[in-house]
Amino acid sequence: MKAIVVPTFTNPPTLRYEDVPQPQIAEDEVLVRVRATSVNPVDTYICTGAAQSWLNLKLPLIPGADFAGVVEAVGSKVKDVKPGDEVYSYSPLQRLGAFAEYLAVPAAIVAPKPPTLTFEEAASLPIVALTAWQSLFEAAQLKAGQKVLIHSAAGGVGTMAVQLAKAHGAYVYGTASSGNISFLKELGVDTPIDYTSTPFEQVAKEVDVVFDMVGGETLMRSLQTLKPGGCLVSIVGGSANPEAAKEAEKRGVRYVYVLVRPDRAQLQHLNELIAAGKLRPYIAKSYALEQAGEALAQVATRHTRGKVVMHVP
Repeated sequence: MKAIVVPTFTNPPTLRYEDVPQPQIAEDEVLVRVRATSVNPVDTYICTGAAQSWLNLKLPLIPGADFAGVVEAVGSKVKDVKPGDEVYSYSPLQRLGAFAEYLAVPAAIVAPKPPTLTFEEAASLPIVALTAWQSLFEAAQLKAGQKVLIHSAAGGVGTMAVQLAKAHGAYVYGTASSGNISFLKELGVDTPIDYTSTPFEQVAKEVDVVFDMVGGETLMRSLQTLKPGGCLVSIVGGSANPEAAKEAEKRGVRYVYVLVRPDRAQLQHLNELIAAGKLRPYIAKSYALEQAGEALAQVATRHTRGKVVMHVP
C-alpha cells in the first residue's frame, strides 16, 4: 500500500510517499481502507520531532490520526462492525498511521460516518470535535446560559468549539484576526474580538470558561477574564503549565490541561448534532495524500480557517 513515511525528524519534515506493507489486524481491531484523512497541528509537531518529549515515537513512522473510510476486514472478536461499513475516528497518537491507504485500529473507537458528510468532511472532525467536546463539557462543565471565551475561534478546534457551545446555549466570545471577524459572525459567535487591535480582556469579562489554543502570554492573560470559580481549559503543549496552575489557584479559578482521547460514544453524539444541523465541518483546503508536505506546511502557518484535509486515492 502507499503511505507517507517519516524516516527521520527534521524541520521542515522529511516525508516519503512510498510502498509499505499493509497492516495486520489483531482480534479486536478493524482494517480500514482510508478514503480521507486530515492534518492537525499535532501532526506538524510529530513529523518534526517536536512531540517526542511526550510521545516518544519510534522511527520510521507513518503519521496521521484523523481518518474516514470503509471497513475492509474485522478481527475475530469484533461483533459490532462489519466489512463495508463507512466509519470515522482517529488513531491514537501512540500508534498513528492514518496517512496511508490502509489503517488498523481498535474496533471500539470507530463510529459510523455521518451519512450526510463526504469522507473528507468526516475526516476533518474527530480530533478537533472531540477536543472541543472534552474541553468544554468534561473539563470545564460548560452549561447553558454561561459565558465562554474561545481563542483561535476560526481554527479547526475553534470552529467546533463555537458550534458546540452555541448548541448548548452558551454566550460565546471568540478571538480571531481581522480577516476572520465576519467569519466568526457567520459561525454564531456573539461577540467577535479582533485580537490584532483589541486586548480581549477589555471585552470579555467575568466569563465562566476560557478555552485556550494559543498558550504563552494569551494563556496567562486569559485568567484575568474569569469570574471566581471559573475554568480555564488549555490544549497547548504536551502537559499542564505549572505557572498557569499556580496563578489560577491564587485567583480562585480552575486551570485544566486536556489531551484528547478517542471516544466512540462522543462521536455518535456528534453525529446527532450533525444530523440536526447544529454542527458542520469547515474545510480550508484539500490535498492529495502525496501532497502531505504542502498540507503540513499550510497547517504549520497556524492561520488556517477550519481544517486541511487529504483525499486518499
